[in-house]
Amino acid sequence: MSGQVLVVDDERSLAKVVASYLARDGYQVRCVFDGPAALDAAREDEPDVVVLDLMLPGLDGVEVCRRLRTFSDCYVIMLTARTEEADKLTGLGVGADDYLTKPFSPRELVARVAAMQRRPRQPRGRPEPAPRRFGPLEVDVPAREARLDGAPVPLTRTEFDLLAVLSARPNVVLSRAELITAVWGEGWVGDEHLVDVHIGHLRRKLGDAPARPRFILTVRGIGYRMGPQS
Repeated sequence: MSGQVLVVDDERSLAKVVASYLARDGYQVRCVFDGPAALDAAREDEPDVVVLDLMLPGLDGVEVCRRLRTFSDCYVIMLTARTEEADKLTGLGVGADDYLTKPFSPRELVARVAAMQRRPRQPRGRPEPAPRRFGPLEVDVPAREARLDGAPVPLTRTEFDLLAVLSARPNVVLSRAELITAVWGEGWVGDEHLVDVHIGHLRRKLGDAPARPRFILTVRGIGYRMGPQS
C-alpha cells in the first residue's frame, strides 16, 4: 500500500506514533501541528488522506476541513477527544469522510486509511461504461462526476462513492451495513449511522427532499435505494 498521508495533531507525540505506523505500511507521511500549517501542507503535498484532529491551535479542525474542501477532494479522517454526537456530526458536515474518537488504536487508524486507499477505481484497458441516468441526474463513474440538469454537483469523494454504489444497482435496497462494506471497507468498526449523515449531505446537494425524494429513497428499517433508471 502506498500513498501520501498528512497527519495534523497538536499532540506531537501522538502524531509521531501515528506517522510511524503509517510509514511502516509504506505510506509517505508528513506531520504538522496547527491549523494554518495543515492548509499550507495540503496545498504543497496534495495528500491522498488527511488525518485531522478536531482541536487545533490557529484554526480548529472544522475550519481546516471547511477550507480544505475548497481546493482538495482528499479523504479526511477527523480525530476527536470528545464523545458528543454533535462534534462528530459537525466534522462530517464540513466534508470529513470518517472519524475516530480518542483514545484509538493506531492500527485501527491505519486500517481506515488502507480501506480508503482500496476504494475501487476504473481498471486501465477496460471500456468505460456509459453514464448512469436517473431523470435529470447523470452519474459518470469513470469521470467521478455527477451532473444535475447538465451542471456538475460538487460532491466529496465519499459522497460520490455512495452515489456510485447506489446507482450501480437501481431499485435494489442496500442496507447500511452493505453500504459501509462497499464504501468504507470490510472490517470498518463504528456507528453505521455515519451512512445516514453522508446520505443527508448527498441529498441536499442533489436537491432531493427526504419527504419526496427523486433519486435516493429510504426503505424504512432496511436502508436506501436509487429510484427508477430512465
